[in-house]
Amino acid sequence: MKHPQISKFRRQPAHARLNPVALASTLALLTGAGAVQAQQAAAATPNQSLETVVVTGIRKSLDSAVTLKRESRGLVDGIVAEDIGKFPDTNLAESMQRIAGVSIDRNNSGEGSKVTVRGVGPEFNMVLLNGRQMPTSSGGARAFDFANLASDAVSALEVYKTARASSPTGGIGATINVKTARPLDVRERIASIGVKVNSDASVSRLPDEIKGDKLTPEISGLYSDAFADRTIGIAINGSYSKRNSGSNNAFTGNGWQTQPITNGTAGTAYDGVPASNLKNFPTSGFVTHTNDVRYRVTNLERERLNGQAVLQFAPSKALKFTLDHTLAINSVKSRAIENSAWFGPSYSGPLNGAPPTTFVRTGDVSDPIIQTATWDGTHDYAMYAAQFATKTKLNSTGFNAAWKVSEALNIELDAHSSKSKTSPDSPYGSNSVIDLALFNQGNTTMYYDQKFPVMSSPGLAYDSNKTTVTGSQFQNDLSDQKVDQVQLHGTYRLGTDDKLLAGLGFTKLNNRTASVNNFHGDWGGIGPQGSFKNVNVSQYSLPSFFSRIPGSGDSRQFQTFFVPDFDALRAQAIKNAQSFRPTSLGAGAPLTKAEAEAYFSPLPDYTSGSDWRTTEKSTSLYGQWDHSFDTEMPMNLSVGLRYERTKIESSSQVTSYSGTNWYAENEVSLTGGTSTFGTKTGSYKYFLPSIDWDMDVTSNLKVRASYGVNIGRPNFGDMLGGISLNPNSGRYNIHGSGSTGDPALKPLKSKNLDLSAEYYYAKSSYVAAGAFYKKVTDFFSKKVVQATFAGLNQPASGQYYDAARAAGIAADKPKLLRNYIFQNYNGRPGVKVTDASDPTFLKGDILGSVAGAQPLVFDITTPSNGDGDTIKGLELNFQHMFGSTGFGVSGNYTFVRSGLKFNNNSSSTSTQSGLVGISDSANLVGFYENDVWSVRLAYNWRDEFLAARVNGDANDPVYTEPFGQVDASIGYKFGKNLTLQVDLLNLNDGYIRQHGRSKSEVLSNVQTGRRYLIGARYRF
Repeated sequence: MKHPQISKFRRQPAHARLNPVALASTLALLTGAGAVQAQQAAAATPNQSLETVVVTGIRKSLDSAVTLKRESRGLVDGIVAEDIGKFPDTNLAESMQRIAGVSIDRNNSGEGSKVTVRGVGPEFNMVLLNGRQMPTSSGGARAFDFANLASDAVSALEVYKTARASSPTGGIGATINVKTARPLDVRERIASIGVKVNSDASVSRLPDEIKGDKLTPEISGLYSDAFADRTIGIAINGSYSKRNSGSNNAFTGNGWQTQPITNGTAGTAYDGVPASNLKNFPTSGFVTHTNDVRYRVTNLERERLNGQAVLQFAPSKALKFTLDHTLAINSVKSRAIENSAWFGPSYSGPLNGAPPTTFVRTGDVSDPIIQTATWDGTHDYAMYAAQFATKTKLNSTGFNAAWKVSEALNIELDAHSSKSKTSPDSPYGSNSVIDLALFNQGNTTMYYDQKFPVMSSPGLAYDSNKTTVTGSQFQNDLSDQKVDQVQLHGTYRLGTDDKLLAGLGFTKLNNRTASVNNFHGDWGGIGPQGSFKNVNVSQYSLPSFFSRIPGSGDSRQFQTFFVPDFDALRAQAIKNAQSFRPTSLGAGAPLTKAEAEAYFSPLPDYTSGSDWRTTEKSTSLYGQWDHSFDTEMPMNLSVGLRYERTKIESSSQVTSYSGTNWYAENEVSLTGGTSTFGTKTGSYKYFLPSIDWDMDVTSNLKVRASYGVNIGRPNFGDMLGGISLNPNSGRYNIHGSGSTGDPALKPLKSKNLDLSAEYYYAKSSYVAAGAFYKKVTDFFSKKVVQATFAGLNQPASGQYYDAARAAGIAADKPKLLRNYIFQNYNGRPGVKVTDASDPTFLKGDILGSVAGAQPLVFDITTPSNGDGDTIKGLELNFQHMFGSTGFGVSGNYTFVRSGLKFNNNSSSTSTQSGLVGISDSANLVGFYENDVWSVRLAYNWRDEFLAARVNGDANDPVYTEPFGQVDASIGYKFGKNLTLQVDLLNLNDGYIRQHGRSKSEVLSNVQTGRRYLIGARYRF
């Protein structure tokens, strides 16, 4: 005998019951025009009336999401708008983090920007807009940045966690479909307008010189209607928002360098460092050091404009045409002030009362938890002022034709051309930095025994007579991506319980990433010390900017934060360059006014920088059979196969160099650059099967099993031809760096198995558990290969350098080493003094052509396909409504484990295959709703995860420590049309900390602040 209540879930024909997206779209008052949902929408039967469905309120939104989950084939989760034009979060990424298995990466303003699904990073999640692949202008990466899209026009998010033959490839973690409204799918006219005021508390934690407005506006509007007996539909929506925020970071700019113990035993010297300077020095394993400490405060101003226009024409019930255009403009400008001290690989002390460098061991790696550098009171302490400005513009035009040829056959054609471009948005370029140095720093000690990196520098104080500009960079970055895509889908009903789906797709993607950096390392100064004394430098309490981070109030911490003005520094630097020739240019006359202005400006084009261009052409073909078994326990089966073929052509412009110059205390630059261009190709093809099965064990209990194969394409930055050398990466005793790519890289391949059970024990209430297993092969890893290049030698080597060392000058005293060489070998080939005004600090050039110079070693980072491993995990989620009280609660927890781990007990040059993004995550949401009030409180937590495998130019880990955030929203309705809303974000005022191989290797501490939005929405 059949279960008595099964029939209420089978009241539609089986082929209609098997259309999850069509059913969810009905409940959401819209039908998507994209490839993912189109073929299901066409199969809807006439009794699926939209007239009885109204999506309003938190509970109705959750009901729709439950229906999507329950009626889908495969594992699908989603979020549906409470009402058209009202999404439950202020940011799409922050909405998705409420879904089991989904966690987010936050940008510098604290907003969610990119998503990780089941431990698979953002670059391996395919993001669709109404079923269409969207371009991402984020350099060489594929990850979609949700910060570019406002949530106002979005009506639903669908997250497909299992492979589907009909879905575009690339979503190993998930395929995420962002859906917007369609006017002919809505049975009423909709017109609404919303306004909000955003108040960001993080702005109050910035110096007055860079503070922005604390209160900023947001406005949105939506209009949708149908005319001419519902044969013509028009929908227009738009939104504008502006936000100012503050971001304060205490960090290490160049990471922690890890190298094996090459000499020395306990109590003896290491690389020329006296034994008395070292405490607990290891006798085996690896030892680390950091090069610098930096304290940065940043104001970020984001201005976002989104809009969409949709025109639909349905000349008959069997034919419907849709034309739409989406526009998204996101302008981001920021001003930053940074104070920093450079140590290099210094294990100095305990001279002049400074403590010895003290090591703490974690595994095979020993870190200097106390690291001391002894200076003579003339070392440079850097204060930089910076401006950053970029604009991202997305334009997407699409056309869709849906034709119901007969009762059995439906055909749909979808095409779009979409382009995203991120370009500089300032006369000073996308990144502009000017360094003001204070030359009176003495002994400095770093303490890494707190969450906060504590710097002690007794005697350091501002003296305008000891200042000069020492470095500058004006950089232009361009990222441009275009996607042209055509998709043809067909659905044919073989009978009541059988359906065939088939499709053909063509995608052409063009990606360009270009960069040119007008960088000058004038570490000797643009003019003598004191020539910038008329430039005002404000002083603040440094700990006051980091009050949320434990350890910021440490009594050992240097207390002052210096704030120079960017425009004043640049103006004075231009004047100085007309009187004193910049040291990075070597000997010669001062610059003219025009030359000086160009010296402190971005270069006019990209011909002297890097220019990477990749064309990716893909052809796909798929077929799928859906069948329903009307058995004692009703079952559904879908079997599909997708064929994917991709061809890649990658061209890159890189710069080759002919010489080197040790031109400043720590710096070695590459000289004689000329541009070269080269092209490489690659291709691959795959057959990707998928199987989805589900069964109704009882009327309330459903079990599922899915198997599918998917691929994740390499990032564009990993497919570049040619070797790109970093012209400013060399140091007097450290390797240079560079990178190269390979367009013949294979995609990452994942075989996925999912098992789940869902128990719907009451209306709108359920518990579910799912296990997933991914076998990943051809994983992308980074290896560092050491290489040398003809003509590029290490100037800090050879006969003159050896003579300086033989004279008793330590290897970590580059200033004294240079002085010795200048005093004894000036005028010899490769040695030239350019400024002898201070005999204790001679300035000049030491070229790689000096006698006996050894080749400069470069660490070249190279991508490769490595071994595979597994990702496995468990998802637990629940939702409970407390009857008709209006109270409800939902939550989830995701466990993820993988053998793709970073090996912390290794050097910076070892090959690594750690999977970025693997972490446990949890959400808990409680709410109350009645006819007037709606209140929601949400907590999101993410455990520690590997955020990056490469830090700088070495192969080092970047771990993000556990982080949780509390958000709340309160809504109040005045009648049917007016709603007041208050959103309270980051109520716990959390901060985000990152570390290296151990927690003492602090890499970053980002502190933002709470954010409040107060607004109203009126529906006409």
